[in-house]
Amino acid sequence: MANSNDNNNEVVTQIDSWYRIYKDSRCERLYDTIGLAYVPPSLDDPQTGVSSKDVKISPHVSARLYLPKITTDSTQKLPILVYYHGGALVLGSAFFNAYQRYLNILVAESNAIAISVEYRLAPEHDVPTIYEDCWTALQWVASHASEKFTSANEDPWLKIFGDFSRLSIIGDSAGGNIVYHMAVRAGREGGVNENVSINGSIFVCPYLLVPLENIEQGISYKNWIIISPPSEAGLHSPMINPLAEKAPCLSGLGCSRVLLCFAEKDEYIPREIGIEFVEGIKKSGWKGDLEFVEVEDEGHCFQLANPETEKSRDLIKRFASFIQLK
Repeated sequence: MANSNDNNNEVVTQIDSWYRIYKDSRCERLYDTIGLAYVPPSLDDPQTGVSSKDVKISPHVSARLYLPKITTDSTQKLPILVYYHGGALVLGSAFFNAYQRYLNILVAESNAIAISVEYRLAPEHDVPTIYEDCWTALQWVASHASEKFTSANEDPWLKIFGDFSRLSIIGDSAGGNIVYHMAVRAGREGGVNENVSINGSIFVCPYLLVPLENIEQGISYKNWIIISPPSEAGLHSPMINPLAEKAPCLSGLGCSRVLLCFAEKDEYIPREIGIEFVEGIKKSGWKGDLEFVEVEDEGHCFQLANPETEKSRDLIKRFASFIQLK
């Protein structure tokens, strides 16, 4: 007869090579199979000259900050980039090797300060908790906009170098889903705080789903059913479908500019979702500037997996130009 430990070790759900959930509700993330691992911050990256450090924002939220090499005026104000990592809302970390490499390149190219947010993950935490963590981080960044230091929790890089008129948010995959929810909340609340608004929002292969043929057979839909609150388990949910009947009107997006990037051969988020999302924004009457980029012959978040390729470099330069603009 099997004992309780054997029962607890029974796998009840496995999503591809991403993760498996056991009968006792443990979630095992299969990072070894996808080549992800923790790396420490660096005060001077040898390839880019970018410095990074880790900070604690709240009891549950932390971040890795990136500062480009300062070679001229030490008081030069730099754009601010808040980055939300991907991973289906289940995987990933701001402290993983792939993001360290990618953020070093993006920060050097855009000459911006970056804050890569470490948020809690599903299924141990519900999806609204993830959004709350990410909003907490965004508000912490915006709190540095006052001229004087007002808290021991403030960071000198942001305080000294941050240009809060050029605050952008960017996310890949699940991070793109988070960017959508941060922009919606900023629109609802009239900004991140009374002093700071989001200038630009960059969605990279965002984890958004809309009714399409065979969408419910895909891994992205199956993952959503596993991690979503019971009342949100389906394409009717505004958490995953920005065009759902009960979704907030896209005219209320709380940013001035949007850059939406999709990959033609994305194996997880069909390009048709990007096309419908763009049309939804246009039809809503949103007053900001909208850019749509589709990269031919590339798969999901290709620029993160291989940031040194020509197409990745071109896309990163596009991001950098967007981040630099007011």
